[in-house]
Amino acid sequence: MYAVIKTGGKQYRVVTGEKIKVEQIPADVGAEITLDEVLMVGEGESVNIGTPLLAGAKVTAKVIAHGRGPKIKIFKMRRRKHYQKHQGHRQNYTEIEISGIAA
Repeated sequence: MYAVIKTGGKQYRVVTGEKIKVEQIPADVGAEITLDEVLMVGEGESVNIGTPLLAGAKVTAKVIAHGRGPKIKIFKMRRRKHYQKHQGHRQNYTEIEISGIAA
């Protein structure tokens, strides 16, 4: 059984037991969270698609860790204008493990 969930403005296809990194969720490490923005649930040939969300469907997950992604370097320059700007960014993430899918 798999599901397509929406969290942090992105969509993820998840399966029970899978570990994924999503946008930061304010929850403690080891806490159980419920993701109730489920767009689709499928099992074999049967697929349930929401309009836009499935009513009553939810995905439970366990928070494994919080962290920061790799550094992205941003460089802006205007030629012949003596302008250069250096900037860096590291995005925060939460690693979760999918523990159950309820349609």
